Amino acid sequence: MTRVALLWHMHQPFYQDLATGEHVMPWVRLHALKDYWGMVALLREFPSVRVTFNLVPSLLVQLEAFARDEARDRHLEIGLKPAATLSDEERTFCLEQFFHAHRPRMIDPYPRYAELLARRDLDRPVDGAPPRTDRFSVDDFRDLQVWHKLVWIDHEYWQHDPRIRSLVAKERRFTEEDKAVLRAVELELLRRVVPEYRDAVGRGQIEISTSPFYHAILPLLCDTDVYHRTHPYSRMPREPFRRPEDAAAQLNRAVALHQQLFGKRPVGLWPSEGSVSDAILPLVSKAGFRWMATDEAILARSLDRHLSREADGHVQQPELLYRSYSVGTDGQHVACGFRDHLLSDLIGFTYASWPADSAADDFVGRLAEAGRRYAARTGGESATIFVILDGENAWEHFEGQGRPFLRALYQRLASHPDLRTVTMGEACAPGGVSLPSVFPGSWINADFYIWIGHPDDHLAWSQLADARRALDAASGVPAHALARAWEEMLIAEGSDWFWWYGDDHSSNHDRTFDALFRKHVANIYQAIGVPVPAELASSNISTEPPPRDVHEPTGLITPTIDGRRTSYFEWLGAGGVETLHAGDAMHEVARHDTRLTSIAFGVDAEHLYLKVEGSRRFHELLADGFAVHVQFLAPDSRQLIVSGRDGKTTGSFVAASNTGRSPADAGVQSAAWDSVELRVPFGCVSATAGSVVSFVVAFVRGGVTLEQHPRHGPIEVAVPSGDGLGNRHWSV
Repeated sequence: MTRVALLWHMHQPFYQDLATGEHVMPWVRLHALKDYWGMVALLREFPSVRVTFNLVPSLLVQLEAFARDEARDRHLEIGLKPAATLSDEERTFCLEQFFHAHRPRMIDPYPRYAELLARRDLDRPVDGAPPRTDRFSVDDFRDLQVWHKLVWIDHEYWQHDPRIRSLVAKERRFTEEDKAVLRAVELELLRRVVPEYRDAVGRGQIEISTSPFYHAILPLLCDTDVYHRTHPYSRMPREPFRRPEDAAAQLNRAVALHQQLFGKRPVGLWPSEGSVSDAILPLVSKAGFRWMATDEAILARSLDRHLSREADGHVQQPELLYRSYSVGTDGQHVACGFRDHLLSDLIGFTYASWPADSAADDFVGRLAEAGRRYAARTGGESATIFVILDGENAWEHFEGQGRPFLRALYQRLASHPDLRTVTMGEACAPGGVSLPSVFPGSWINADFYIWIGHPDDHLAWSQLADARRALDAASGVPAHALARAWEEMLIAEGSDWFWWYGDDHSSNHDRTFDALFRKHVANIYQAIGVPVPAELASSNISTEPPPRDVHEPTGLITPTIDGRRTSYFEWLGAGGVETLHAGDAMHEVARHDTRLTSIAFGVDAEHLYLKVEGSRRFHELLADGFAVHVQFLAPDSRQLIVSGRDGKTTGSFVAASNTGRSPADAGVQSAAWDSVELRVPFGCVSATAGSVVSFVVAFVRGGVTLEQHPRHGPIEVAVPSGDGLGNRHWSV
């Protein structure tokens, strides 16, 4: 019987400015309306399924403050304010901030919300200028106040709560009384989160683990020079940061909060970002943790082995990965599980565009096959497979907030004869294989580059070191002020500020995170009565955000489909997809050296055209078993597969369920040489003039999706209706 240990990691950084009391971002509150309650409440339908939730303390303290109606953020205040009394600055804020939701799943399906977004974008005078407010009525702003929050409400409430059903059905012309009803539901959901987890623990269905209080990277707190293990010649901060006592404080405070909220000490730890080193092991053990977890890449480096995968994605050394280990020596050892990176990423980055049943079947089939391979290599022993990933950010990209997929997954796990779900504590029971030393790194590339590899990171770490030294030297400071300074120090040590520094991640909120980090550091000096260094008055950001994922086409095209670079002009006017940058709170590690390098697309009156290029000539990639899948989501859900053998390229449709080939391939043209080029008649996807075709492009080998673009939503195009590209262009 293969044991499956699922861990859902729930995390938000500490958004509150302790000096003003304001929470500068709304994500704790909004995710609580959907994921934090809904993810655990869903398990009531599947009493035999056992999982682990990792609840980060920085999330929990903010969540409880919002549940007590003591916390405020500007989004909440402006959303609750009577629409007729909004100032012009507040109306601008609504138009700029109240559409931060995944457009294909959370805006476009709701006509009134989509209408308001379209009007805002249509009225923008120039790129980067504030949106115009004068063409929006009081009713428009009130509707926006409602929809901005309504789309985050858990779908269980949409289906079963008459208050939410009534608001959804009403759609527009909401009243201030409607806003009050929505606020009542919001508070109700916020107050149900922690009790729901307590109930699930009481039923014996879940285990709750924790992380360092403010989600700090413990190995870097112990000694930033640990980064030299993987980057020996890297430039570093002005001075090393070596504060193992701070790492211990982050752990001990996490234990205390967990005991306060859930009535007992936690025994499991997800180190922030799966970050481990030998230096943290005695701290973790002393804090009372019996298990921790990290990534398969750390295991490979620790064993000095290469964990390779077959073309279908299965690990070729299952006997190494699918078991627990005992890490450390001299009585300071901790049980450790190493997550299967590919399986975890399939949920986080691939299955969002799949039909729920197909995704669940694929995932459970992979689990069962991994267990069979492990047993074959170990003489019949049972595998323990660790699947660990973000439990909140992925679901807004799934149909129905991910609930159809999770239900399909849990149903199959509960009934499968060869699989049994277990908590992480059960999976990491004593007796694991001894591993005296663990390689220092995180779940991202088995190193710490994300948090200390860029000059912007170096500057921030230097500012931390300066502030920490000033804190040590503080004297004659009242106890309450000194306590606040220490709290600000621990907050500033969190990983999230460094996540957004540098050239590896970016979002619309980079400068907000930067400003909040510098504010926390400045608050340390202010609390102890020391002048704030002038350096903290300027942004630490030296990089520009990456470009948008999708560039719109500028005209109609009719290229020759031959897979060759025959003419620069034939794709002139096409749109394009950026494939090489990361830009959100989740990070997918590349699993292969071969990847897609560019995607171009365009239309004429009758056809969709697509060109895909890779890091090698595409006729070679197809011969090696790679394929391009174009998943059409609308008007029909159909998949076009481009593959090739013996120098021949085929492009054929299959049904969405992959149960058989579709006959509607007439007119599809495909060719592969330097690139893959496709011509798809609109009729093949049941598209007519004025209708919208949406699709994503995937790079596949052996049934495993290696990449999908755009990363979190489809490309959309309106079929021309005689007026060129039409009024609706391309979007994500």
